[in-house]
Amino acid sequence: MNDVSASYQLMPGAPDSPVILHVPHSSRAILADVRAGIVLEDAALERELDHITDAHTARIAAEAASRAATEPWRFVNQLSRLVVDPERFPDEREEMLAVGMGAVYTRTTHREELRSGGYDGQPLIERYFHPYAAAMTDAVSQRLDAVGRAVIIDVHSYPTERLPYELHGGGPRPPICLGRDAFHTPAELLAHAEKAFAGFGGTGVNSPFEGTYVPLKYYGNDPRVSALMIEIRRDVYMSEPGGAAGAGLGALAGALCELVDMAGTAGTAQT
Repeated sequence: MNDVSASYQLMPGAPDSPVILHVPHSSRAILADVRAGIVLEDAALERELDHITDAHTARIAAEAASRAATEPWRFVNQLSRLVVDPERFPDEREEMLAVGMGAVYTRTTHREELRSGGYDGQPLIERYFHPYAAAMTDAVSQRLDAVGRAVIIDVHSYPTERLPYELHGGGPRPPICLGRDAFHTPAELLAHAEKAFAGFGGTGVNSPFEGTYVPLKYYGNDPRVSALMIEIRRDVYMSEPGGAAGAGLGALAGALCELVDMAGTAGTAQT
């Protein structure tokens, strides 16, 4: 997988769908030359991948898309977030740099060394982060041109127990955490999500993770772009850490499908 375009994949949906299911953290794939810069032994790296990967979220998104009345588009990261994390800022404004987890991680989920001190992550940012961001921006632009609006549903999972790297993990950890943005998450879209995921034992907002992904070109300035993050607590659908999916996966795909169908109807974009 040396071709930069192979590090992500845009799966086309219906031409009239505004919805993009964004799946940034589901892969465990690390290229050999990137692996060379990681100091963990193989077994320790596998354990870290168990903790850091949003396992099976690409499958949840795929099953939801296949069931939807109007198939959404899907933008899926094909590489592990240990290569680059496409949802971080690649500069010093990103607070996750404080725990060594900016766009290029230097520390693990348990704050152990992942890459040696002084590691230069800029080549990885140029090679993967910027092309990914540009491609996701283009995907949103295409929906705006085709439909006049875009709805990004950011699909994640998170561990039942707080990990040491979490800066804001002291709050509630509901079965479904909904990450909202003050500008890009309309009340109607949030309400749709609360309804769709009501059957999983409770939803919460912005705890333990907050906000949602919007390409910087549109962030804070284009109300035609709506966005919401879905953070699924992993015990709802899988064994932790990094284990097999269970019966809950199908139900989650059904709930996400319901949200896609509701979000695809008129009125979810801000005006």
